[in-house]
Amino acid sequence: MNKRTILHILGWVLLFEGAAMQLCTFVGLWYHEDTFKYFLFIGLGTAALGLLIMINKPKKVAMSRRDGFAATALSWLVLSAVGALPLWMSGQIPHYVDALFESISGFTTTGATILTDIEALDNCMLFWRALSHFLGGMGVIVFLLALIPKLGGNAGINLMKAESTGPEVDKTMPKLRNYAFVLYAIYVGLTVLEIVLLMFGGMYFFDAVTTSFSTAGTGGFACYNNSMAYFNSYYLQGVVSVFMMLFGVNFYVYILILTRRFKSILKLEELWFYLGIVVVSTIMIAVNISKLYPDAFDSFHHSFFYVTSILSSTGFAIEDTNRWPAFSQALIVVLTCIGACAGSTGGGFKVSRVLILLKEVRKEFRLIVHPRTVQTIKMGGKRVSHEVTRNVSVYLIIYIMFIIFSTAIVALNGFDFTTNITACITTLNNTGPGFSIVGSAGNYSGFSLLSKFVFCFNMIAGRLELYPLLIIFVPRAWRKN
Repeated sequence: MNKRTILHILGWVLLFEGAAMQLCTFVGLWYHEDTFKYFLFIGLGTAALGLLIMINKPKKVAMSRRDGFAATALSWLVLSAVGALPLWMSGQIPHYVDALFESISGFTTTGATILTDIEALDNCMLFWRALSHFLGGMGVIVFLLALIPKLGGNAGINLMKAESTGPEVDKTMPKLRNYAFVLYAIYVGLTVLEIVLLMFGGMYFFDAVTTSFSTAGTGGFACYNNSMAYFNSYYLQGVVSVFMMLFGVNFYVYILILTRRFKSILKLEELWFYLGIVVVSTIMIAVNISKLYPDAFDSFHHSFFYVTSILSSTGFAIEDTNRWPAFSQALIVVLTCIGACAGSTGGGFKVSRVLILLKEVRKEFRLIVHPRTVQTIKMGGKRVSHEVTRNVSVYLIIYIMFIIFSTAIVALNGFDFTTNITACITTLNNTGPGFSIVGSAGNYSGFSLLSKFVFCFNMIAGRLELYPLLIIFVPRAWRKN
């Protein structure tokens, strides 16, 4: 394993994080909050450490796939560990493990929280929570690929494979730095557009920025205890609903729109399947919860908000879903597992994997009826290789094992089964709210230290799609090539 290159990348990550903390320093100074100093000094120290590490530059940047996995996993662990320091050292979150949980939840865009009174935090701390969503949404490594000149070629591809979501990364990327720039330009552009639309609806600038950061990263950290219900406005909640759906779309779709390749969009099965899930689920839940609301519009508004919130893995709330009928709750759990599109900022198993598995099942049934025929799986008119289908099947097995084992460990707390399993499912899928104690009106503060570590592990594993985090625990992976 190329340890010097990995260490060099960690230096860049620390420098990047230290610089990002200075935005919080500015917010703290603007609101005359004494806690700004924690971001100032911790940020400067982090940036200095990053520069010190980067001094010893590797002569040749070469990274295998396992190097890329290890570098990405370690980067996210370091990012989260350092990101917890201002929350903890300022006393805003008294215990480091709780601060670490909040930091990991932020950067992995999970949105699960241990806070019982969010509004008690200073504005600079609230901004840091939202900023962590924004930084983690598109991915820190993707951002660095746009900055670090040497990380092109196979090294960059292997890093992007480790951080990007979905079954595979498009291999037709001749200029990876340009591709990373375009992704971030779209990401920032959509975020700015949401800020403008929210301010047009009467939202204050600070609230508009933090809400948009949380929406863009599909994280769901809010500045108020009752989340988006604080803004009792159909317009504001509607804008957030639409943007949660947009950020759950594969960003390659936006590249096709910018390059005016509209015919190619029509061939994207994942996109239409994703939009179909939104429409069908919204109608089903709206009908099921209609008796809880005064009119059809209100029930559809609540249904659409939650479908987009959960499917995109954002986790914003405008209602306590614990009072919804069992059918709607079950459907929400299913949407949590499905998640957003590959190549989006959303979490979950991913729509593309679900599509591949459904096509694989259909192929097997056809082979039973017509055993001598040659059956192939296609996505967007292109044949899906056996390697991809095998990887999806293996991923499903590991995914289910994660849920089973983590639920068994968390069950030691003695909470009810619904709390335990939905907490594990939502943290692994980077969604945040589950049901019962961890519902949209609850939090994760009551869990034991062991359970919080399990959730932290799940959140990072889910954000990096299991393999990058798991590989750093394999001793043989650390041997020299």
